Amino acid sequence: MTDALVIIDVQNAILDGAAADERVADINGYFDAMVKRLSALREKATDAKIPTILVQNDGPEGHRLAVGSDGWKIVPSLAPQENDIVVRKKVCDSFHETDLLDRLSVLGATRLIIGGCMTQYCVDTTVRHSVTLGFDVILLADGHCTGDSDDLRQDQIIAHHNQTLNGFDANDKSVVLMAIRDVEFSRE
Repeated sequence: MTDALVIIDVQNAILDGAAADERVADINGYFDAMVKRLSALREKATDAKIPTILVQNDGPEGHRLAVGSDGWKIVPSLAPQENDIVVRKKVCDSFHETDLLDRLSVLGATRLIIGGCMTQYCVDTTVRHSVTLGFDVILLADGHCTGDSDDLRQDQIIAHHNQTLNGFDANDKSVVLMAIRDVEFSRE
């Protein structure tokens, strides 16, 4: 199997407005810790000559992720490096009307290691679509996040999706949940 690291929508303003005032510190604290873990994983991927694909959401004018705005930019510690691939999208599915599948095909990727934002939207949709397209997926248990919803806290949403997606399969492809520290990259 040949791996590719896919980091989705880790942008400056991705969590703006995603929590009540009393929860903002907790939400941002988890996000910052996740970014540190993803940065370390990207460094490990680079050392192993595993490609990193950064998916960036293009919001419309006036949106918190409006193209070209500070909020739209990928966070500094994950900003594109020389060999990173950037894929820009406009909807939750990282494959929809993008060149992600073509890029993965050129790379010969057969397994995707996926993390990023937001858990219940872009991460969930991309993970599920990856499997149906014929990729095995490692979902980074501590490598994706979101804000609070009206009824659920961030930690509850993350835990729910980790449980729901772990073992999701289509034909002979499936999702495996794994902590970032346990990821070992493969190149065949």
